[in-house]
Amino acid sequence: MTSVDQALEQLYPTRTWGEPDDHEVSGLPVDELAGLADELAGTLGAATFVRTGGDDEPCDYIYVLCMGRTPCIVQVRDHGVPVPAEWGLANDKSSTADPAGSIHELYLRLVVSQRARVAAVQQVAVELARAPSGFLVRELPRAGVYDAPLLPRMQKLVATLPAYDLLHVDFGEIAHAPPGYDAGMWRELFGGEPAIANYLFYPQPTTMIATGFIEAARAP
Repeated sequence: MTSVDQALEQLYPTRTWGEPDDHEVSGLPVDELAGLADELAGTLGAATFVRTGGDDEPCDYIYVLCMGRTPCIVQVRDHGVPVPAEWGLANDKSSTADPAGSIHELYLRLVVSQRARVAAVQQVAVELARAPSGFLVRELPRAGVYDAPLLPRMQKLVATLPAYDLLHVDFGEIAHAPPGYDAGMWRELFGGEPAIANYLFYPQPTTMIATGFIEAARAP
């Protein structure tokens, strides 16, 4: 946490969320991020997928598929993979989804800051529900990794990070507001106080559920 405190002081000289010093950017280059994803796929024996952060997210993500099969929801949502025929639609009796028309997948989500050589891991569930015109997708992150079957993979993942000069920070240690810092515009956007994770990674609360939609027209 001493390293995290030092990073915050360098990145936020005004100690205000939303006012980073862009001259201090020192994240992981794109080629190294792709290399890390490839190495994790081999080390963990699991499919991995990179997602670049949005315009308001100074971070990148690597999803590690721990429960589910490819082509998975993240591939279809983020990488333009066609909707698998077995997903079906709400009125398709031949679908391999459960009777409620839903699919559940479980991931380790590595988030890598674009502002500092810092990374953290969350357990994330991704759910898909069929609808007449497409598919609703919900991403449900947790504030850390809790399910026992995920822990061995998480340990191997964390052990890989030093080779990329990435400091791993436990989400439990960055889920609180940093003392002496001002929330700035964060209160108007989300209410309350931003956590350390919001200064280093993304603006949204760490366990906020994200909902999206995939059109059925993307089916092959």
